[in-house]
Parts: sequence; C-alpha cells; structure tokens
Amino acid sequence: MTISKPMNTPSISKRSLSAHAWLGLFVSAFMYIICLSGTLAVFHQELERWEQPQVPETALVDIPAIEKAYDSFVETYPEETDHMYIVFPGSGIPRVVVENDHVAHFMNTDGTLGEVEQSNWTKMLVDLHLYLHLPKSFGMILVSAFGALLCALILSGFIAHPRIIKDAFRFRRGGTGLQENIDLHNRFSVWAAPFHLMIGVTGAYFGLATILIAIVSQAFYAGDNQAVIDEIFTPEPSLEQPLQRPQIGNAIEYIQQNAPEGELLFLTVHEPNTSGQFIEAYVKEPGRLIYSENYRFDVQGNFLDTSNYRDGDTAKQVVYSMYRLHFGEFAGIASKLLYFVLGMMLTVVSATGINIWLLKRKTTDVLNQWWPTLVWGIPVMLTLSALFNLFVDIRIDLSIWLGLVVALAIATRQQNIRLWVNRLKQTLAILLILFIVLYTVKFGLAGFSLPALQINIPLAFFAAYLLFKGPKQTEQV
Repeated sequence: MTISKPMNTPSISKRSLSAHAWLGLFVSAFMYIICLSGTLAVFHQELERWEQPQVPETALVDIPAIEKAYDSFVETYPEETDHMYIVFPGSGIPRVVVENDHVAHFMNTDGTLGEVEQSNWTKMLVDLHLYLHLPKSFGMILVSAFGALLCALILSGFIAHPRIIKDAFRFRRGGTGLQENIDLHNRFSVWAAPFHLMIGVTGAYFGLATILIAIVSQAFYAGDNQAVIDEIFTPEPSLEQPLQRPQIGNAIEYIQQNAPEGELLFLTVHEPNTSGQFIEAYVKEPGRLIYSENYRFDVQGNFLDTSNYRDGDTAKQVVYSMYRLHFGEFAGIASKLLYFVLGMMLTVVSATGINIWLLKRKTTDVLNQWWPTLVWGIPVMLTLSALFNLFVDIRIDLSIWLGLVVALAIATRQQNIRLWVNRLKQTLAILLILFIVLYTVKFGLAGFSLPALQINIPLAFFAAYLLFKGPKQTEQV
C-alpha cells in the first residue's frame, strides 16, 4: 500500500497569501487610477477650452448664425450620420459647436464654420475614468463594479475601525510614515464618507444599469427590457414626415419664449434625412439636479412634448440626476472645486490604504517598488501625454500605459525607494513647467487667455510645490 505524503500546508498558505497580495495591489491600482482621473475629469469642460484657447468665445445664441452654420455643416459633410448636434454656451463651454457623429466644428460669430474641435487629451482622460481605456461595454461594467466595491470598502471600514470617528482629528507625523498614512487614511475616510459613498453609488449605476434593467424586466415585465427603459426614459416620438431640412431656428425660438429661465445645453436632430427625424432640445433647469428637461419638435420645429424629467416620477428624476451628482455639475465652479477637494481625499485614501499595508508587512519585495511608482507614475505619464498631444499625433492613451510599464521596470532596479519617489516627483514638476512653457510658445497670446490660465496657473503652483518639497524629502532619506 502506498501512503500519500501530506499536503504541504504552509507552502499553500504562503502561495495563497502571495496571490492575495497581488490581487489587492491589482484592485487598488485600478481604484487609484479611477479616483485620480475622475477627480481631474470634474474639470473636463475647462480642459476642453484649455486644449484650444485660441477659439473665440461667446455667451450669445444668434439663431440666424446658428442656422447658417448648420446648413453649411450639412453641405460640407453630406455623409450619413445618426445624429446632428448643436452645442450651446449654456453647456458650460462658452462656444457654439456644430457636429455629427464623426466630426465637430466651432461656429464663428458670423455663422461660418470655424476650427475643427480637437479635445483629444480631455477625451482620453474621461475615457480613462469611465472605461480604463478598455472596450466601452466591458470597461463601463468593470469601472462600475469598482464603484460598488468602493461602497463596500467604506461600510466595512467603519465596522472594522470602531475608533475611526473618535480619532477623526488626530494626525501624527515622523517615524516610518506608518502613523502618518494611517491618520491620513482614517481622517479623509471619515470627513468625506458621505461624498465617497455617493460617488460609489452613482458610479456603480452607470455600468450596472443594464444588469438592473434585465433583472427588473424579468421580474415585472416578462423579460421586456425596452418596457423598463420606456418607464425610466421617455420613448422617442414616432413620426412620418416629408423629407426636408430641420427648422432648428423655430425650436430654439420656442425654448427662448417658453422656457426663458432655463439654459439651452444642446440640440440634437435624431435620424436626420429620414421621415422619422425629430429635434430634441436639452434645457438645464435652474435649481434642479436633473441633467435637463428635454423638449421634442417635429422637422418643422413644431413643439411635440417634453420628456417629463422635471415633473415625472421620483425614480425617473433620481436616475436623470446621476450625471450631475457624480461629476459635480450643479453649482458652477463652486461645486467643481468642492468635488476636486473631496475627490483628492478619495484618491489619497486609495493610495494610503496600500501604503499602510506595505509598511506593516514584515517582508519587502517588488510590491514596495511598484506601488509608489504607480502612484506618482500615473501623473507623470498624464503630463507627458499632454506634452506629446501639443505637437505629435499619437495614441496618447497607449503612451500612458507603455510609459507606466517602463517606469515599473525601472523601479525594480531601485534600492532606495524614497529617493526614487522623490525623483518621480521632481520629474513631474519639471515636465509640468516644460509643458507650460511649450504650451505658451505654441499658442502665443492665446496662452495668456482665461481658458489657458485657469489650468496652467494651478499646474505651475503644483510644480513649484513639488520642487520646494523635494529637497527636504531628500535630506530625510
């Protein structure tokens, strides 16, 4: 009889612990990237203006000029498209844009087509936050899953740390940095917990909505997903009309006369050049969190109905408020600044959580080199990609990930982690200064306009802070 050898339990336990560590780093890395990119993306409208500061700006809505620009655009781009759009200054960017599903042009004040809209870096940043640069259907679900995980982490954090409220204003510095990281992690977690929970819930909604719709449809609508969607989002009108150019001027005049208190965000022509085409105007309601109230018109600009988001069921209003709640677009620059501060708190919480775990470990391995490289490498790569975007037409999303891989490879050869991190910070500062200089050279006088300065001045202050703080940290190494 052959007696089998007992399983090497310590070895399995050790391997499991190692796998758990790598999984924790993987999850935390993406959580950090999502939090950081989302915090920056709060200013996506300001960033779009910053990318093209030379474009003339206006707050006026000149109907004849807009009609002229629309007609010119259609003649210039006759290819098929599912939608035509006109974006108005009320959207948060004081420029008028005419676009289809393929290309967009700014409108000059006389109604002629201006420059092609190019906001590659801003779109890259938003895509990083929403999809992690993955295919959109998969990326949205993955990012939303992290939103649900964030909610679980917040709740479990309060349960696991009974003194977290009591120690809400305690902050200790010095030593190995463990107590400093613990205090930062716990303080920011407590102070901004309601905000972080709201961000987690709204973030989870965007990707998991399709799953929830499928569940509700099976439970109450005999599997009819469209019936559930129609309950939440008002169904589109069904029309049969002679083919003609949409009379968008009539629709805009109706909004100005019947909703003068609202701000016209943008106007969409659905299914242009078909008998079922119709016009939909999105109007921001003052004092409301819903994204907009939508007004529908036929091809001649005759009013049909509204989407009833303003006065509809509570569930419909809640769903249509998710966007403004998640991105802070409800009280102008004040709410954006608040979201930036609270978002940076969440980003710090994401980073310090792993810092604490690394400092508590009895072993040191490549994770100790990779984690701080990721934390500071992502801002470095974002800055480098913005620098590339000034002069080179490349896949800036790909450059970020390739650059990060290179940084991680270099990090594995670093013996002094604190010195390496300080070099990353100094590199970030130098790149920011270099970017501002080259940006100003490229755009000339436009580099001193409001769209440019409202981004470049904070970047310059942050670069100065990193350079000032760097030498002090080097002395402590």
